[in-house]
Amino acid sequence: MEIRGLSVAQKYAAARPATTPEENRGALNAARNAAIDFATALAEGEETAKSAMIGDADPHSLVTALAQTELVVETAVTVRNKVVEAYQEILRMPV
Repeated sequence: MEIRGLSVAQKYAAARPATTPEENRGALNAARNAAIDFATALAEGEETAKSAMIGDADPHSLVTALAQTELVVETAVTVRNKVVEAYQEILRMPV
């Protein structure tokens, strides 16, 4: 084994800057954005429903808002069911 090559590698390792691992927040940001979108869609649907009740909005916009709200709620329920299913599967795992 060549000692000179080993010392060069050690000097390189000492000279290069240490990198810090980046935190993986992609899933966290996606979940946060989905929650914000969920709340926004529900608020918009509620505002459109209020406007339709007092006569400021046309029936077509009310139906569109209700359909969008229904889709958002169904998506949230599906995600919740998947999370519960995954949790139950983890509970069934042997220790």
